[in-house]
Amino acid sequence: MRHRTLDISCLYRIALLATVAVRSVMPVAAQESNSGVRRVFTAEDYKRAEKFMAYNTRPLVFHDARGKWVSEDRYLFRDSGPDGSQFVVFDAMHGTRQPAFDHAKLAAALSAAAGTTYNAAHLPFTTFEFSADGKSISFRAKSQKWTCDLQGSKCSAEPKPTKGGAERPEEELSPDGKSAAFIRDYNLWLRDVASLKETQLTTDGVKDFGYATDNAGWIHSDRPILLWSPDSKKIATFQQDQRGVGEMYLVETKVGHPVLQAWKYPLPGDEVVTTIQRVVIDLEAHKVIRLQLPPDQHRTTLCDDVECRGSDWDDVEWSPDATHLAFVSTSRDHKHEQLRVAETATGAVRDVLEETAATQYESGWGRVNWRYLPGSSEIIWFSERDNWGHLYLYDLATGHLKNQITSGEWAVTQLLHVDEKNRVLYFLADGREKGQNPYYAHLYRIGFDGKNLALLTPEDADHEVSFSSSGRFFFDSYSKPDVSAVAVVRDEAGKLISTVAKTDISKLVAAGWQPPVPITVKARDGVTDLYGLMYKPTNLDPAKKYPIVNYIYPGPQGGSVGSWSFAASRRDAQSLAELGFVVVEIEGMGNPLRSKKFHDFYYGNMGDNTLPDQIAGMRELAKKYAWIDIDRVGIFGHSGGGYATADAMFRYPDFFKVGISESGNHDNREYEDDWGERYQGLLVKNADGTSNYDDQANQHLAKNLKGHLLLAHGTLDDNVPPYNTLLVVDELIKANKDFDLLLLPNQHHGYGSATLYMTRRRWDYFVRYLLGSEPPHEYELHPPTP
Repeated sequence: MRHRTLDISCLYRIALLATVAVRSVMPVAAQESNSGVRRVFTAEDYKRAEKFMAYNTRPLVFHDARGKWVSEDRYLFRDSGPDGSQFVVFDAMHGTRQPAFDHAKLAAALSAAAGTTYNAAHLPFTTFEFSADGKSISFRAKSQKWTCDLQGSKCSAEPKPTKGGAERPEEELSPDGKSAAFIRDYNLWLRDVASLKETQLTTDGVKDFGYATDNAGWIHSDRPILLWSPDSKKIATFQQDQRGVGEMYLVETKVGHPVLQAWKYPLPGDEVVTTIQRVVIDLEAHKVIRLQLPPDQHRTTLCDDVECRGSDWDDVEWSPDATHLAFVSTSRDHKHEQLRVAETATGAVRDVLEETAATQYESGWGRVNWRYLPGSSEIIWFSERDNWGHLYLYDLATGHLKNQITSGEWAVTQLLHVDEKNRVLYFLADGREKGQNPYYAHLYRIGFDGKNLALLTPEDADHEVSFSSSGRFFFDSYSKPDVSAVAVVRDEAGKLISTVAKTDISKLVAAGWQPPVPITVKARDGVTDLYGLMYKPTNLDPAKKYPIVNYIYPGPQGGSVGSWSFAASRRDAQSLAELGFVVVEIEGMGNPLRSKKFHDFYYGNMGDNTLPDQIAGMRELAKKYAWIDIDRVGIFGHSGGGYATADAMFRYPDFFKVGISESGNHDNREYEDDWGERYQGLLVKNADGTSNYDDQANQHLAKNLKGHLLLAHGTLDDNVPPYNTLLVVDELIKANKDFDLLLLPNQHHGYGSATLYMTRRRWDYFVRYLLGSEPPHEYELHPPTP
């Protein structure tokens, strides 16, 4: 431990030496504005750009209905208007809408309980959660959690912990709402909601071998990972084995002795990595049944962790009577999947079906797409075996394929609802509607037999869909990046029940906002269409030349654009454009949601980072738009985008002139094991000391730097540890290269309180080195007071 701590301090000394060695303010570029006069930016210039930050644009968007389905086919949402907001319930069965509760009474009750005054149209929370029955709402106000009864308009605050006392641990509530499971001292416990009585469920959990824990690699939390049985009498979970797994270390910045943060963080190639031993806990029998199979890898079919959506444990499903448990075991390299069914009384396990992929297998995007149907003795399985993501029907007893359900040159993305009685599936898919952006999601219905495929959301737009618990209705908010949302409710046949809301952006437009421009360009092969967004200055002068800046996130699990639905602001893209740039986001080869071949384009070669596609796309745009200056190209990104940015500056130093690399995983041997091993493959060391990971490591290319590069990293980044950036810093120093380094003390992966400071520094860097101008001195971004 002491030796490792000394190693870390040495790395921090390297960072400090780099800060001293690297010029804090590099010589200003000799470039001049189109008029030949070097421009000096003012605070007013930055203030105009700041108008397009999300905290200024979102308050100008009204009636953007987002909420959740509650009991009896009712949709609850918050409807915000110019004069305040109201919670509304839409009754799909009767096609009516009304206030969800008496807002004045609730405001009065909350005011009395909190000892302050609240307005009925401006209740004091932006995030909230309705109960499943829609009778209560929970939220945080003034750093305290509140729950309000919507029928009696009574509010109560969750008791704050007494001085020296511990806060209540994170819990997972049972389906009947009577019990809550939580972790204490590496074991799983149960709390009776009514009496608060606590019962210990497991006794053999110890440090590094605890129950229901998810603290491996880039995630380390105390929330329990488990799945309650439908009758609330059993819990499926696991004992996570991290004994012998390597650790990661971070040290906070403070006066006095620093505090060392240490946790298990396996890396690619490690001999010992995190595994799980699956168990079922029978609450009535007071038994822990260990499933009869070897330890599984700490993996899922969906993402690079054992859970992918908060506390949801993916790849696990109960039978309705809780006698059986279906689950999928994923191999360490994500190439092999085994669907299994366990008898929960004995722990006996039966293998049902398996699939092996040449690169990496995934079961969908956003949610797992396989379903366990013991009632009909069937399995719905997802596969990209024919180059497209589709659904297949298998026999549960034999594991034999019965029929392919969906087919064609398009991709199923999310299986949303299964109507077992009528043998019909409802799913989202991309790319089926010709002539549309292939990233737009639509909802479809099809029979188990693959017949009677029907489109249920016909509008040319991206559709965000959620089903009511009965499956008789669905909520659909559809929009485009440049077209605001319309929210509707339809029945299961796609018939329109009602238009619930139409987003109003009239004030946003009146404030000078303009939408991004959807673009289509060719990939590096000159054949494949790529899609993206372009942001122009609102005062663009076609007679002038504007530098082009590429915002990049290469994936491979996602892309630069992210959501294709409407948003008033996307990061600071329009703000940056307003300073005199053309900003582009291009979904390159290697991103998901299209064909398997497209997604796997640079599998095993993560140093590709879609960069040849980005270059080809920007060159094509420059030919189309004379006001784009292709000789002045900048690039920036965060995390995987930070990795791609430095890679761009090193691999293509004559094309990319300025780069800002934030929190990059510059060498995936220094990032958690699941990521690199899924997309680069298992680490193979050759006899000569080289490996299959060498070409993806940015530090090996650092000597190629020619332009201006700013590296930034939070010193407490527990997702991508800062040593990733320091590896690059070390090689840049050895190569005698000029660069800039910004370490953000005590900040994590998202930068927290330093986010706006980083944004301003990013603007300054591009203004100074890509525009050849001088930014205003220490401009400070100021979000409005809530």
